[in-house]
Amino acid sequence: MDGISLMLCASLIAVDGDTVKCDGVNLRPMGDGAPYVSGFDTPEFGQHAKCTEEHRLAIRAMARMSELLQTPGLTIEDSGQLDPFKRPLVVLRLPDGSTIGQTLIDEGLARVWTPEYTADWCS
Repeated sequence: MDGISLMLCASLIAVDGDTVKCDGVNLRPMGDGAPYVSGFDTPEFGQHAKCTEEHRLAIRAMARMSELLQTPGLTIEDSGQLDPFKRPLVVLRLPDGSTIGQTLIDEGLARVWTPEYTADWCS
């Protein structure tokens, strides 16, 4: 784990499907990605959703994120980089070595993000 620092959180909660809060600080998980190269995206809910289906999927993604955050042995790897909203870019790694982001992608609750990605959960 060269160059990776682990974060410890007394409280770790899901804000939505692709944002978590560690002790009051928003973090942006990257899944198996790398800062500004790749990551994952989940649908938006509420007024930010572009259709009913996006809102429905967003609620499922957030619920699954919340569930996965409770996994014993979960680690938070800090990349040392920030996203455009000043959230630390992190990897949420499950005990088997997989990431929460890849789990959400595999389950159809997230999509791979790249700089060219355009979100469309309604088509």
